[in-house]
Amino acid sequence: MTHDERRMHFRNAMASLAAAVNVITTDGPRGRCGITASAVCSVTDSPPTMLVCINQSSFVHDVLHDHGNIGINVLGGRGQEPASVFAGMTGCTMEERFERVLWRPGHLGVPVLDDALVTLEGRIVESKTVGSHSVIFVQIEHIDLRGQAGGLVYFDRRFHHLTCETA
Repeated sequence: MTHDERRMHFRNAMASLAAAVNVITTDGPRGRCGITASAVCSVTDSPPTMLVCINQSSFVHDVLHDHGNIGINVLGGRGQEPASVFAGMTGCTMEERFERVLWRPGHLGVPVLDDALVTLEGRIVESKTVGSHSVIFVQIEHIDLRGQAGGLVYFDRRFHHLTCETA
C-alpha cells in the first residue's frame, strides 16, 4: 500500500469514529477567530485539561497560539449551522462567521457561542507537533454548562443530531 493509499484508508476509518462537534474560538491582537474541530477530548480533571488538535496549515492555528486563550464551544443538536460556518463550508470570511452566530465575550475574552451546549475556556499550557497537526493542551479555567438536551456529532462525514431519551 502506498503512502497516499494508507493515508486515505486511515481517513476512511476515522469517518467511522463518531466525535462531538466543537467550535474553537479565540480573540486578541490578531482579532476574533474560530474553527470547527472534532479532534477534541478531555485529558484530566486535575487540573481540568482538554486537548485540541488543529492542522498547522490552518490560519487559525497560529492565531490560537499567539493569543493563548481558547474557547471550546461544544455544539448541541441545533449547532449544525455554526459547525458548517466555522468549518469554512459556506465561504464566509472570519468576520462574517461571527456575524452569522450569536456570541458574547467569555470570562477570558474569547468568543462564547450562545447556542453551545457547554463552553470551556482556558489557556494553552503546552503544544506538541504530530505530523501535520498540533496537539494543543488547554488548562480549563471556566466552564459554562447550559443544560440543553441533545448533542451534535460528526460521523460518516456528516453532522448528526443526537437526542436524549428520558427514562
